[in-house]
Amino acid sequence: MEKRRLSFWEIWNMSFGFLGIQMGFALQNANASRILQIFGADVHELSWFWIIAPLMGLIVQPIIGHYSDNTWGKFGRRKPYFLTGALLASIGLVLMPQAEIFIALMPALWVGAGMLMIMDASFNIAMEPFRALVGDNLRADQHTLGFSVQTALIGIGAVVGSWLPYVLTHWFGISNQSTETSAVPQNLIYSFIIGALILVASILITIFTTKEYSPEELAQFTEEKISNESEEEVKESKLTDIFSDFAKMPETMRQLSWVQFFSWFGLFGMWVFTTPAIAQHIYGLAPDDIKNPDFQSAGDWVGIIFGVYNFVSAIFAFALPVIAKQVGRKKTHAISLVLGGIGLISMYFMPTKEALIFSMVLVGIAWASILAMPYAILAGSIKPKKMGVYMGIFNFFIVIPQIINALIGGPIVKYLYNDHAIYAIVTSGVSFLIAALLVMKVKDIKGE
Repeated sequence: MEKRRLSFWEIWNMSFGFLGIQMGFALQNANASRILQIFGADVHELSWFWIIAPLMGLIVQPIIGHYSDNTWGKFGRRKPYFLTGALLASIGLVLMPQAEIFIALMPALWVGAGMLMIMDASFNIAMEPFRALVGDNLRADQHTLGFSVQTALIGIGAVVGSWLPYVLTHWFGISNQSTETSAVPQNLIYSFIIGALILVASILITIFTTKEYSPEELAQFTEEKISNESEEEVKESKLTDIFSDFAKMPETMRQLSWVQFFSWFGLFGMWVFTTPAIAQHIYGLAPDDIKNPDFQSAGDWVGIIFGVYNFVSAIFAFALPVIAKQVGRKKTHAISLVLGGIGLISMYFMPTKEALIFSMVLVGIAWASILAMPYAILAGSIKPKKMGVYMGIFNFFIVIPQIINALIGGPIVKYLYNDHAIYAIVTSGVSFLIAALLVMKVKDIKGE
C-alpha cells in the first residue's frame, strides 16, 4: 500500500496554519528590536535579548517532535500541538507591545523580553509538528511540493504581518508615534492583536480540514514498514532517545547542518540589526536617537522591505519544484543562497530606502529556498517513524547559529563596528555565500 496522492488544495489546507504562525513571526522579526529599544535596550544589547528565540527552539522543538511522534488520541497526532502553540503564542503577541501595563511588577523591558520568550516557545510548539505532518501525510514524490506550499503560505503570512503596521498608519490613520500613555505606537499594538486572531483562525482551518493517518494506517504503507531493524529500534521510544537519535543522525543531515548553520547565522543578524541599520545608514540617525520621529518611520519601512522579501518568497516557492526538477535541489538551493548573500551585501551600497526593495527581492529568493529545500532533502533521508524527532533535532542547526550570533553579535557591533549596525548586515550576506558553497557537498538521496 502507498499513501494517497493529495491534491494541491489538500496540501494547501494541511499547511494553512503556517500562514498564521509566520504572520506572528513576521510581526516579531520586524518589530521586536524596535519595541525593545523603545523599552530601553541599547543597539548592542539587542542580540542578547533575541537569544531567547533560538534557546526556546533548542529546548522545545526536539521535545515536541518526540512527543508528537508518540502521541495519538481523540484529536490526532500533531493537531493538539498546533492548537496549544497557537493559543499560547497569541497571548504573547497581545501582551508584548503592551508590556507597560505590568510596569508596577517589573520594568517593561523585562516584561517585553518575557513575552518574546513565550511567543517563541509557543511558535516552536506549533511549527515543528507542521514540518513533520508533511512527512506523515505526503508520499516521497510530493515532499518538495509540500514544503514549497508551506513556504508560499509562510510568505503570504509574513507579508501581511510585515506590512500591517505601515498599512494601519498610512491607510487607516492610526498613529505610529509614542504618546504620553504608551511608549509603543498604537499601530504596533493593534497589529499584534490582529496577528494573534489570525494565528488562531488559521490553525483551526488546518485542524478542521486535515485528516491524519493513524499509527495503524501508517504501519500499512510500504515505506513505513519496519524491515531489518534491531530490537532496539522497534522498542517503545523514550524521551532520552533524543540523544541517541542525535548521535545516529543520517549523513545527509550532518552535511545539511553546516549549510543551516551559516544560513541561519546570517538570517539572525538580518532580523536583529536591520531596524537600527536602516535608521542609521539611510535615515542618518544616531544609534541612540530612539525618540526621533524618523526612528518609527524607519521601523515601519523595515516592515515594508521585510514584507517584500516574504512576498517574493511566496511567489518563488511555486517555482522551486520546477527549478529543482531541472537542475537538482542542491544547485537550486546554492544559487538561491548566492542571490540572497548579494542582496544583503548590497544594502550597504543602496542610496535610498526605496532602493532597498531590490536587495530584499534577492533575499526573498534565498528565504524561499531556506524554508523548503533543506527540509525536502532531509525528508528523503529519514525513517518515517522518526520524522518528528529528527525534524526537531534538525532545528538544532537553526538555533545554535542564532545563539552564537546572539552572544557575539552585540559585542562585534559595539567594539568592531562602532555601533554601525549596517556592517552586521554585510556579515550576514557573507554568511549566506559560505552556506551556498557548502550545499554542493550534501548528498541528496532522493533527489539524486
